[in-house]
Amino acid sequence: MAKVRQDAWSHEDDLLLAETVLRHIREGSTQLNAFEEVGDKLNRTAAACGFRWNAEVRRRYDKAIEIAKRQRKEKKRAIAQQQKWQQQTQSTSVPAYHPPEPPAREVQPPQQDGNVAGKVEEQERESLQQPIAQSRSVPSIDDIILYLQEFKANFEHNYQDRSNLDQLKQENQTLKAENEKLEKHLAKVEKEYETMQEDYQVLMSIMDKARKMVVFDDDTEPSQAFRMDKNGNLEQVAR
Repeated sequence: MAKVRQDAWSHEDDLLLAETVLRHIREGSTQLNAFEEVGDKLNRTAAACGFRWNAEVRRRYDKAIEIAKRQRKEKKRAIAQQQKWQQQTQSTSVPAYHPPEPPAREVQPPQQDGNVAGKVEEQERESLQQPIAQSRSVPSIDDIILYLQEFKANFEHNYQDRSNLDQLKQENQTLKAENEKLEKHLAKVEKEYETMQEDYQVLMSIMDKARKMVVFDDDTEPSQAFRMDKNGNLEQVAR
């Protein structure tokens, strides 16, 4: 069956990928073999599995990877010591002679392989607890959609506030222009009023002088003279 590209990775897929890669590391295999094994199980390509591992999954299992590498070294060391012990046993085989048991620090008997494997599995299981708990906190599609909706609402709200702010700035500029226009008109009216006051004062001064001149003329006018004619009537005498 042909393998097709699939973009969606579930939590179970990531967990399977992590467990398989860690097992191959512990057993001394390559990551490529792990990717091919996971690809066969999930119907994905090895390249897709490798990309997923390097891009998303590996950083959550750094501690588990270090433990798996250390366990691989311990297992290789145990196998090497076991082979060395077997070679020493074969080379020194003499009738009625039993070689002494090697020190525990240098040689590990074959029956300890089970304990080593159990210890490896226990340490790996403990190292997986924290990454598994962290992977469960990965946001779901609904959480991402909700976040995008909230982001859109906040963006639209900020855009509306920006539009309102621009409108207020424009209205402020208009009011400033009208205020400057009114101030100029007020200055013009005040100047005209001041000119009218000056003209009024000049006019009042002229009228006062004219009134004084009329009074002076009345005071200096000579009295009229009359005389009796032959008929006994009064007549004005011209001067």
